[in-house]
Amino acid sequence: MRDDRHVRIRIVGTHLPGSSCRPPGIETAYSNIHVGVQRKNRPQELLDLQRGDAETVTWTVECTVDETGIRGPYVQGRPGERFLYLSWVTVDDAATRTMFRRAKLMLAGVPAQTLSAAIESGVLEARLGLTDATGNPLCARVEPASIRWTATT
Repeated sequence: MRDDRHVRIRIVGTHLPGSSCRPPGIETAYSNIHVGVQRKNRPQELLDLQRGDAETVTWTVECTVDETGIRGPYVQGRPGERFLYLSWVTVDDAATRTMFRRAKLMLAGVPAQTLSAAIESGVLEARLGLTDATGNPLCARVEPASIRWTATT
């Protein structure tokens, strides 16, 4: 693998939870929920905020791959533990965003052969459902059983 190869990560989310939710243990439901990709070290900066009741959502993130792994403005974590955050927020009438949940897409779960093929093709695609088993927005670590990584164009 050559140093500093460019690759785009395309995240495709399906099965969104809807415009409101009430996770277990929460007294008041969240409404007007949206989801976006969180920028590294800037939790309030979200890439292309999408409605929680959309049919599907897609984001594309520009990255580089070098000997330490995948890097980029939206890639979080140390080498070997890198990930992307999908942040769930409510949006009120004044357009104020309040984060209430995050899903951590673990880049360490990308098979080496898939990453190599994505470097050649230019795109690493992640496909995942964004609703958890209780019908709420997906959160916590998203491991390979819940996400499909492929190389595409």
